[in-house]
Amino acid sequence: MKESNLKIIPLGGLGEVGRNMMLYEYEDTAIIVDCGSMFPENDMLGIDYIIPDFQYLRSRKDKIRGIIFTHGHEDHIGAIHHFISEFNVPVYGTPLTLGLIKVKLTRRGMINNVSLNTIKAGESIKIGPFKIDFFHVCHSIPDSVGLGIETPEGLIVQSGDYKFDHTPVDNWPTDYAKLVEFSRRGVLALIADSTNATRPGWTPSERIIGEAFEQVFTQAKGRIIVASFASLISRVQQVVNATVAHHRKIAIVGTSMVENVEMAQKLNYLNIPPGTMVSMNTALELPDSEVVIMCTGAQGEPTSILGRLARGTQRQFDVRKGDTVVLSSKIIPGNEEAVYSTINDLFRRGANVIYEEIAPVHVSGHGSQEDMKLLIHLTKPKYFIPGYGEMRMLKQASLLAQQTGIPEKHILIVENGAVINVRNGKIKLGGQVPTNTVFVDGSWVGDLGPDEMRDRAMLSQDGIVLVHINVNKRNGEMVGHPEIISRGFAASQEAEEILNRLEKPIIQATNTSNGNLERNVIRTVKSIIYKETRRNPTVLVTMSKI
Repeated sequence: MKESNLKIIPLGGLGEVGRNMMLYEYEDTAIIVDCGSMFPENDMLGIDYIIPDFQYLRSRKDKIRGIIFTHGHEDHIGAIHHFISEFNVPVYGTPLTLGLIKVKLTRRGMINNVSLNTIKAGESIKIGPFKIDFFHVCHSIPDSVGLGIETPEGLIVQSGDYKFDHTPVDNWPTDYAKLVEFSRRGVLALIADSTNATRPGWTPSERIIGEAFEQVFTQAKGRIIVASFASLISRVQQVVNATVAHHRKIAIVGTSMVENVEMAQKLNYLNIPPGTMVSMNTALELPDSEVVIMCTGAQGEPTSILGRLARGTQRQFDVRKGDTVVLSSKIIPGNEEAVYSTINDLFRRGANVIYEEIAPVHVSGHGSQEDMKLLIHLTKPKYFIPGYGEMRMLKQASLLAQQTGIPEKHILIVENGAVINVRNGKIKLGGQVPTNTVFVDGSWVGDLGPDEMRDRAMLSQDGIVLVHINVNKRNGEMVGHPEIISRGFAASQEAEEILNRLEKPIIQATNTSNGNLERNVIRTVKSIIYKETRRNPTVLVTMSKI
């Protein structure tokens, strides 16, 4: 019996929505599928986004022969620049996906550091012992693919994000024939998108969005502002089509969306008739009834164009009464509070806001329960591994797989870091690798952990009190009066009264500190404030010896 075995290790995207990353490892060769980012949760204060944990990959650096991308959404390509800065390996993807990656890398001055290899749906590549077939799938972005990965231990099919859209807007349906071919070859395991496992029925076609836009454009009397993801190229095309049909002009705003639109036009994935697109300055001079503005911010991100419009901090233009604002994207789990807050603020500013709950201005790109059953029937896998989703989604996907006839013992519900061992036609779980939450805050990557998040939460809840003391360096006694200031602790007048009452206890604590000055002062201040207010602000003490 051979000693070698295949290891499949999810490093992101299983047990959560976002930061998708899968590792396939056999002997001295490893390949990676996707490297995405994830939105922070509400309690992750100040965090820009979250990326996969590369810790295990660093110990396998010499084995990694390439990274393959299934499509161009942020949850699949969003961490590429972090990965490339550490791992100099070839990158494989379809033309549009690589175009979006090029935009990201060019923006960061990294485009010359990487080998980009274009692979089209229907083609295959060989990397060491792995032969990878790229097959087209329908999703909410063009040029999406799933992967058939032929390994020494058997054929693994990884679906990528998919749905079975029989009337896609680009007339390019999911490759049913390839899925059937896989089944004839014998699929050892299917790793399938589970994002919509809790949704019954079929996911509707993207074409219904065109009908919804038609209704919006017909009824809108003023400007139309459409917010979506910067990478949702097919949605941009649908907005452009409606713009042309209703004799309006469109302005694209937001750096990422402008760059992606330019790239998609060059690659012929986006057709904007001459004279249709205008600058934002030109749009502001046109009558409102002739203007469409497309921007980012459908997830309520405070720094996005729509987020700033909702709060009145966008410098170039404001939302005004009569504007129609369309949020054309799904609310990502965890972002509900930010999105609804943005919607409320837009209504307050006089806009008419249209979003998924009240009109079909967005259709999911992920297969629902019937789509998932069809994928299983077409591929006929021996083992089923739910992918891409929170635990509740993975669990529901496993129940659907059982309904199609896959034995429960052949279904593996795994989360990030679980090691899936494949040997001699059998798959078993064994071992765990680290998959910590890696926070990105500005230029800081991975420097923040649970302790810092807890500190930020405390600061946001009860504020901070700062105490500065001048101490005689000869006898250790306080010189003059302590300086006491606070931020976010209490209303200014109330805070001033409380802080004034702290002066004498601080002097006493300083003069009786016996070497533990900082600790004594902190304990004294916290005790008095808690007795008076039942609040527990963070207290920091600084000292100067004079």
